[in-house]
Amino acid sequence: MSSRFHSAVLGSSLVYPNAVVWSEENLVAVACSNVILILNPDQKSKSRGVITVPSSKPFHVGLIDSGGADLLSGCLLPFELSRDTRPCARSISWSPAGLANNVGCLLAVCTTGGRVKLYRFPFCEFLTEWIEVMDISEMLYTHLKDINFGESDVLAVRDEADHEHANSSKRKVYKRRRKNEVAVKEPDSLREINTLQMIPVSESKGKRMEMMSEDCMQPLITVQQYASRNAMLTSLTVAWSPILGPSGDGFAIPHNSSNCCSVLAVGGKCGSISFWRIHAPECYSIVNTRYSGKVSLVGLLKAHDTWITTINWALCGSDVSTSQFLVATGSSDGRVKIWQVTREDLLKSSEVCHASFTLLKEVRTADYASVSVLSLIVPTQSPGKLLLAIGKGSGSFEVCILDMPAGEFETIGCYNAHDQIVTGLAWTLDGRCLYSCSQDNSMKSWILAGNYLREVPIPSNTPGLKNSFDVPHVSDSCFGLAVSPGNLAIAVARKFDSDLLDPMYEGRTHKGAVDFHWIGGQQLDVSSNMPSDLDFKAFPGFPEKELFWWKNNILWSLNQFENLNRLLNLWDIVAALLSFKKSVTKYVEHILLNWLTSYFGSHFSISTTFLSEASKSMSKLSSRQLHLINIIIRHVILKECKANIMSSKQQESEWLGSIKEEHVKFWTELLLSSENELRERLVGFSFSAILNLLSDSSSDICEVGSWSPDGLAQMEQWVSLNEKIVKDQFKLLAARVGKVEKRKLQDVFKYEENEQCSFCSAGVPFESTEHAICSGRNCAKLKRCAVTMRVCSTKCSWFCMSCQRTATKLAPKILFTMPGYPPNYFIGSSSYRESLTPCCPFCGILLGRSLPEYFLSPSPV
Repeated sequence: MSSRFHSAVLGSSLVYPNAVVWSEENLVAVACSNVILILNPDQKSKSRGVITVPSSKPFHVGLIDSGGADLLSGCLLPFELSRDTRPCARSISWSPAGLANNVGCLLAVCTTGGRVKLYRFPFCEFLTEWIEVMDISEMLYTHLKDINFGESDVLAVRDEADHEHANSSKRKVYKRRRKNEVAVKEPDSLREINTLQMIPVSESKGKRMEMMSEDCMQPLITVQQYASRNAMLTSLTVAWSPILGPSGDGFAIPHNSSNCCSVLAVGGKCGSISFWRIHAPECYSIVNTRYSGKVSLVGLLKAHDTWITTINWALCGSDVSTSQFLVATGSSDGRVKIWQVTREDLLKSSEVCHASFTLLKEVRTADYASVSVLSLIVPTQSPGKLLLAIGKGSGSFEVCILDMPAGEFETIGCYNAHDQIVTGLAWTLDGRCLYSCSQDNSMKSWILAGNYLREVPIPSNTPGLKNSFDVPHVSDSCFGLAVSPGNLAIAVARKFDSDLLDPMYEGRTHKGAVDFHWIGGQQLDVSSNMPSDLDFKAFPGFPEKELFWWKNNILWSLNQFENLNRLLNLWDIVAALLSFKKSVTKYVEHILLNWLTSYFGSHFSISTTFLSEASKSMSKLSSRQLHLINIIIRHVILKECKANIMSSKQQESEWLGSIKEEHVKFWTELLLSSENELRERLVGFSFSAILNLLSDSSSDICEVGSWSPDGLAQMEQWVSLNEKIVKDQFKLLAARVGKVEKRKLQDVFKYEENEQCSFCSAGVPFESTEHAICSGRNCAKLKRCAVTMRVCSTKCSWFCMSCQRTATKLAPKILFTMPGYPPNYFIGSSSYRESLTPCCPFCGILLGRSLPEYFLSPSPV
């Protein structure tokens, strides 16, 4: 068994499989009985977010005649037994980043009462309890009611005389003897609420009138109709699709586009799936709490004849314009179906139909056991191959491979891995490794070798961290697992054995725990040979194989984040490197030197001679590669150094002069060179946008959702202070902007050469891109916007958790998608009208609101 590097105690019991999920922005949600706990894996013992599952009344689907003999029908039994006064969380799923107003993720929660609701992070309320955004079940009820639940009017409504007779019988009210309250006896025909409710006298009249008016509107239906309608409204599982962006987008964040959305699949008892298209907000904000995204029902698919127990999505195809979305659905009868739908159908669908979904393959499990979990993945190295793992209630799981271009399907094996129900399955490392866990308290790892799975041991060593001693090892079952965004760590939800805990102390508060394990040392090839460039004897205490695979897996993970479709979340990479750095510093340097050699070539070395050529090499790197360099240097190599590095040449030279260690000075100058390259690209694009906008008289500069240049005067002053380091083609572009008439710039772009303090109205000279010193006597140091270089106003600003910068305005998307900085890249560019992207221009991570340290917030680095 692998050793955990820390754990989080759960105060409520775990009940259902797939109880833990990991978001793109680095938050972990755990479904515990009647609450959902939201954790930050970086904040081991600090505060956490919580969602309390609310109780809800059943939907008014109709009334059953109490005089009928069919009340004893077996179809009513599941609904009579399902009246739970304290519903639990049955299924949870994180949305892709960008769907919440603050650019974060939404959490979909499905309860045992069959309700599905969406929640968001309380970024403005500063609460522990998360905020409900919308009720999907209410919208589904409204739609089904509008179409009469798919039934004909003859079957839906009884004879009008019988209806009137039933309504007249509802007006009977029985008073109890108690002085302060009366009892309202429900009619026998109403099978939706308990037979007796206690209502205070002061409220009884209003309650009676409200209930009577609602009952009078309900039609009489048969027990079969009652059971069928409730099955349509009872949801069991939820799953979000990847982001559906516009054609040719190729970037992870929806950047305020109405064409960017995600689809929420909701599976129910009746075997149908409802698909809900949820758009990104029109404008991201860290102040506005009202959700502005559009929600629409785009499909109802009759997928199975029995309960749908699990759903999983996958994206097939590297080309965004021709991408296919795959949906795997599992049911209680052991059947698994794979459905295929195009991106265009999900984006353009306006009518509720299921014609867009095509059945690609149907799988029948070997032992006909109920399907508990699914894991579906399309490896990036083989975009035409589909890997499907099917976990079952019998404790076994099956693995299937589908070659879509050839149309070949193969079940490579059924593995009796566990003794009880499989509660978690997850493909990692691009489909090369599979993790499984079960209610029998076991967790296993498997590697895919050709067309068969082979069980391998889970890495037992943690990189430089001791095991947690505050949480006991007394678990008796697992209820799910989730893999970190970088595939180097895994979270496992475990339930404690109450008999092994002290009933006076731990037994009251310790119901379970989420254990975090390192899996970066997982071997993926048993027959691989050890490399010759690594001296394992220099790192005692660590197995050679694990060191070899740690290096390979970290480099693989860093390479995966160069894909712009992946959101930057390097928490597990940074945490692993920092852990190794505590005990084997040379090993971390060896990994990073191998990584940077792939960027700068074999001539890369820690020397002053290389720094002179660094600026030329930086211009050849993509913006995403520069972001990766900035994060790794700032949070791994210079973690103990001063975090806030000034950008004025005088402050830089003073700070670098105080550094005595040549090693630290080298990495600091490399970081500054990388950030200057990114700043030059931002300023260059701003200058190019100004020239293009002035030449295009028909363009709308203030177009909603688009970017417009700002802070031109401050950018010009930055160029004058850095003439020696900026490129020649950039100087030509700056010279063209300098020839534009200042009055015209003031009228169109609010050009302000001399800034004033927002507190005392004194002048603020430009000396640094990070901070500003007000010329007034009583004002403190001011901050500058990381995007425009202008002094930040007093209103709430965006905040980067990586470099601690603030931004009052968001940057254009093109800054994050640049493949390099070739000559004349901006001049004559037609893409100057860019959409906004809520990411840090120097780190590439999602911006957010600056929160106190004790408050729960994502930490992607």
